[in-house]
Amino acid sequence: MRYDFASDNTAGIAPSALAALNAANADFARAYGADDVTARAADAIRARLDADAEVRFVFSGTAANAIALAMLAQPYEAVLAHQAAHVCTDETGAPGFFGHGVGLIGLPGESGKIDPVGLKAILEEPEVGHRQPPAALSLTQATEYGAVYSSEDLRHLIEPVKARGFGVHLDGARLANAAAAGFDLKDIPRLGVDVLVFGGAKSGLAASEALVLFDRSLARRLDNRLKQAGQTASKSRFLAAPFLGLMESGDWEAGGAHANLMAQRLAAGIAVGSRFVLAHPVEANAVFVRMPEAAHRRLNDLGWACYRFDDGSVRFVCSWATQVEAVDELVAVICGLE
Repeated sequence: MRYDFASDNTAGIAPSALAALNAANADFARAYGADDVTARAADAIRARLDADAEVRFVFSGTAANAIALAMLAQPYEAVLAHQAAHVCTDETGAPGFFGHGVGLIGLPGESGKIDPVGLKAILEEPEVGHRQPPAALSLTQATEYGAVYSSEDLRHLIEPVKARGFGVHLDGARLANAAAAGFDLKDIPRLGVDVLVFGGAKSGLAASEALVLFDRSLARRLDNRLKQAGQTASKSRFLAAPFLGLMESGDWEAGGAHANLMAQRLAAGIAVGSRFVLAHPVEANAVFVRMPEAAHRRLNDLGWACYRFDDGSVRFVCSWATQVEAVDELVAVICGLE
């Protein structure tokens, strides 16, 4: 079975990230994030965002998201998110676990983007004592369906919740792909996002994400929270160094751009040469195809791993490591399916 397009999680570590990891292994260094490599990596992220923010490196996006949401909502409150967002569908209740009961309220919207009308409707509902009222908004950039919010899109979602005193979290697992599609990273703090998860694993790292707090008041006892959650690395430099490698080489951006380009090539080949239709616009690194079960099963039987997504379409994901030859080979196979 080939996993080229099963997920961007199936790709290996980017060479610049691996080289930086190896370089960080050359000598002794301070533990628990007090080393120079961790400081430099945090500075590189701050520079990309043009913000004076607190930065911590953790092991997983699920933990980063859940801890962020636990900062923004009380156990008797809920977080608003798209109904297909990772926090709602693929984190096994982690926000509620880390938040000691924090709830989630799923919102509608095309291609994983929250519909402003749906958001307005839920905000106008009266609060009652029998259900968890919303206290925060969680956004995903790029979305689970490969859509990219413009800064104006985000402003229309963030402003009404900020007006109510809500916090805002941004899941940036595929932020590099959004940036490559034209989204300005520096708009994230300007728009009022309080906590960002700056994606690493899907951009060419092994197991590292950055938790970025623009609202520094949330950083009080953050290190205690991370320690309790099992997200404090004693050898922090080994989480931070791969980030530093991607940042200093420019491969974080370049990898996202390459993945997006490969997705465009894949989508164009399927649209022109096959009988199948695309289920969503291709704006980042994912391609969703309307495909009958028999055709999907045949594709798997031919050795191509790909999965049916929540909306019934079949998802193909490109990464920094996707090769043109693999894209063309997959297109040929798909175009030959009956």
